[in-house]
Amino acid sequence: MPEGELQRIVGDNLRRRRLEKGLSQEAFAELLGWHRTYIGGLERGERNLSLRALERIAGRLGVAPYELLEPSDPPR
Repeated sequence: MPEGELQRIVGDNLRRRRLEKGLSQEAFAELLGWHRTYIGGLERGERNLSLRALERIAGRLGVAPYELLEPSDPPR
């Protein structure tokens, strides 16, 4: 897996799950107590997450943390 690929995968999964819940970046950021630009950076794969942050996000989305780490498309 190329370096940074896991960040892209998490970002793609985060965006998809957030949209499935009908949440804007702003609404989701407010739910987490974070800033909207931070959520945008995560979704673009520009920011690293701690495992605690991953757990928090997964909990708010109602999914298991590992679900945010699984590629949703075939590897490139």
